Amino acid sequence: MKKTFYLFNPGRLSRKDNTLKFVPVDEKGKEGPARYLPVETVGQLFVFGSLDTNSALYNFLGKQQISVHFFDYYEHYTGSFYPKEYLQAGKMLVCQTLHYADPYKRQRIARKLVDGAAFNMLRNLKYYQSRGKALEQQIEGITLLQQSIPMTDDIPMLMGIEGNIRQIYYTAFDEILNDFSMGGRSRQPPKNEVNALISFGNMLCYTACLDQIYHTQLNPTISFLHEPGTRRFSLALDLAEIFKPLLVDRTIFKLLNKKVLQAKDFDDQLNRVILKEAGKKKLVEAWEERLKETIKHRALKKSVSYKHLIKLECHKVAKHVMDMQGYEPFKAWW
Repeated sequence: MKKTFYLFNPGRLSRKDNTLKFVPVDEKGKEGPARYLPVETVGQLFVFGSLDTNSALYNFLGKQQISVHFFDYYEHYTGSFYPKEYLQAGKMLVCQTLHYADPYKRQRIARKLVDGAAFNMLRNLKYYQSRGKALEQQIEGITLLQQSIPMTDDIPMLMGIEGNIRQIYYTAFDEILNDFSMGGRSRQPPKNEVNALISFGNMLCYTACLDQIYHTQLNPTISFLHEPGTRRFSLALDLAEIFKPLLVDRTIFKLLNKKVLQAKDFDDQLNRVILKEAGKKKLVEAWEERLKETIKHRALKKSVSYKHLIKLECHKVAKHVMDMQGYEPFKAWW
């Protein structure tokens, strides 16, 4: 089974026969012991430090269908090396484009995406309400907004409701978290530890969705809720909305309330807070564990991982645009 590898240290990556050779380099340019990664075990690479490599390596990675995702020093996602689509299908591209171009068809999918995201946020809140947290106000507010989703006439109106839902949802974080406070969402830059975790976790969720889209015939640049952009894979943003509450937020609540992540794992800089390397490693370790967790799927009658659930969501969108089966978003039932 292929794995995700995270390169935190700066270094040099090259091909060595059928393996990837990574040589870390410290601040003084001194090389450390080489690490070898058999290429058949590598699914994707996350690069957090500077990487010295060449086009021959990227040709090799492309043939092996290995994507590479890059992050800057401040943990911002900056871009991906995306291998040539190996499952390209002209009919799928045409159908996906037609659903984007038709306002009625586009809103049909976009409303479902927002409804699924709102449902999973409510599931989180009700989970913590059952454990004694005072979240009645947030649950009531989101429920009312969720009921207005079918009445939206256009994408900006729908995005406005989605934004209001998320704003209410984030006010619950201070009640759910024991020792940390969020104090509102701040993105660029994150103003405190909780915002730093949300930003970093959301980027992990985005890239997980992008990776699963790659293994379907969907085109990642044609989206329905978010506007397609020239420099982003906006369909991954669409699908991430559904999974962020279950994968990112639940992981953050667990890490902070169980004190796995503590104040010492963050670097408080001028007007921004970022994770230290040790903090990043704790988060990505918990993230990988979360993706591997399994649930008993009601329709499939078997256990599937959260990672596989993302791929199933891609297939549902694909069946919808091909007019094979109406799209219904994933909603947690437990």
